[in-house]
Amino acid sequence: MEPSTPAAAGTPGARPSASPEPPQAPAAPASPLLTTPGAVAGEGPDEGVAAHYGDLFREQRALADGSGLVDLSHRGVVTVTGDDRLAWLHLLLTQHVSELPPHRATEALVLSAHGHVEHALYLVDDGATTWAHVEPGTQGELIAYLESMKFFYRVEVADRTADTAVAHLPAGSIAEVPEGVAVRETPYGRDLFLPRAGLAEYARGHGPLAGLLAYEALRVEAHRPRLGFETDHRTIPHEVGWIETAVHLQKGCYRGQETVARVQNLGKPPRRLVFLHLDGSEVHLPGHGTPVRLAPGPDGAEGRQVGFLTTSARHHELGPIALALVKRNVPVDARLVAGDTAAAQETVVEP
Repeated sequence: MEPSTPAAAGTPGARPSASPEPPQAPAAPASPLLTTPGAVAGEGPDEGVAAHYGDLFREQRALADGSGLVDLSHRGVVTVTGDDRLAWLHLLLTQHVSELPPHRATEALVLSAHGHVEHALYLVDDGATTWAHVEPGTQGELIAYLESMKFFYRVEVADRTADTAVAHLPAGSIAEVPEGVAVRETPYGRDLFLPRAGLAEYARGHGPLAGLLAYEALRVEAHRPRLGFETDHRTIPHEVGWIETAVHLQKGCYRGQETVARVQNLGKPPRRLVFLHLDGSEVHLPGHGTPVRLAPGPDGAEGRQVGFLTTSARHHELGPIALALVKRNVPVDARLVAGDTAAAQETVVEP
C-alpha cells in the first residue's frame, strides 16, 4: 500500500473548516532531514519534518522493533535555568516537580483559570537546566506566560528552538547518546535534545529514519493524547487521560486546580477519549474534526453527533485506527460512525 499523505490519511493537518483548531504552524527551521531521498514533508503543524520516507509500514515496524530515529525537530524547545527553577515551576504546572530528580522524565500541563488545558510540556531536568519540548509554534505563548509569572524568583526562561532539535529513539533502541545531551527516557522511548547543527550527522549514524506518520500511528495505538489534536479550547485533563500521567492530585497552588479537584471528586468529566478501529474497506481515513455519530440501531438514535475524531492513522498490524473525543454518556459498547466510516470503540477513559 502506498503511504497516504497526511491530508489523505486524516492525520494532523487534514481537517474540515468547522473542526477544533490545532496548534499554529511550526516556528522551527525546516529540518535538514527533509533532503533525505524519499522524504515527503508533513502538513499543517508537522510541515517542518518528514511525514514519511517512502515506506510507512516499514518505518512503523522498525520503531516497534526498537530501531530507527524520528525527527521531531519542528517541536518547540524551552529551557528554565536558575536556582529556583523547580520550585517555581512547581507552582505553575500540574505536575509535582519541586523535587524532580535529575534525568527523570515527566509530563506537565499549564491550565487556564477554568481548568482547561493550554499547554503540554514534556520535561526533564539535567541538574542545572529544565528542558521541555512542546507543540510546534506554541513555545512563544508559553514563554510569555512563564515570563509574566517570574516575580522575584531566580529563574531564566529561554526559547531554544532555533538551536536545539528534538529527536526520538524508540523503546529498545541501543543507539548511543552524545555526551552532554539532555535525554527524556520514557516507556515509549527516548527524546534527545540535540544541537540543531548536529542533527543531520547524528541521524546518519542512527537510522533508519521513520517519519511522523509512523510515530503518530504508534502514539494512537498507545492512546497518548496530543495537544491541539485530542484537545480543544475546553478540554480538561480528565477527558483525555492526562490525569494519570501529567497531573499530581496531591499538590496544589496551580492555576485551574479547583476544576481538577472538583471533577476528580465528582468523577464526571463531560467527555472521554476513545480508541477506534475503523472500517478497513475505506480508501481514505476520516480527518481531524470529523463528526462522530451513533451508528444505526434499534433505538432510532442514529445520526446524532456524540463527538469528533481527533487523530487517525494506518497501523502496520491493526489497520486503520483513530482516537476520538465523545460525550461521557455514550455507552461503551455503542457502535459509532466517523463521517461515513464505521468504527468500533475501545475504552480509554472510563465514563
